[in-house]
Amino acid sequence: MDEVPEPHTGWTFLTNHARVLSAIADNHNARIRDIAAHCRLTERAVQKIISDLERDGYLSHVREGRTNTYQIDPSKVLRHPAEAGLTVASLLSWLVRDEAERKTAPDSHPRSQNPS
Repeated sequence: MDEVPEPHTGWTFLTNHARVLSAIADNHNARIRDIAAHCRLTERAVQKIISDLERDGYLSHVREGRTNTYQIDPSKVLRHPAEAGLTVASLLSWLVRDEAERKTAPDSHPRSQNPS
């Protein structure tokens, strides 16, 4: 079994809700244990976040045997007024694309690129 990475300390740019949603977008059949390890959260925290996302209509699931298959509503608008009009699809397209790029090119990171 994979070890859970050390939790991150300090502040971050993304919320845990965004991280969990991104992990689910990457694998609609992901186990809570795997999401927790990826996001560096406890399984209980991931369960609470999934509950929050389902309660507010961002996420739903269907139970298939012992597996959950998650469905994300890409048309939902983000909650904070500063992101008014920005949809889940827009957010996830950026996050999932970035994740894919990091997996395929570990040496190329945005910090190493010159913005000019």
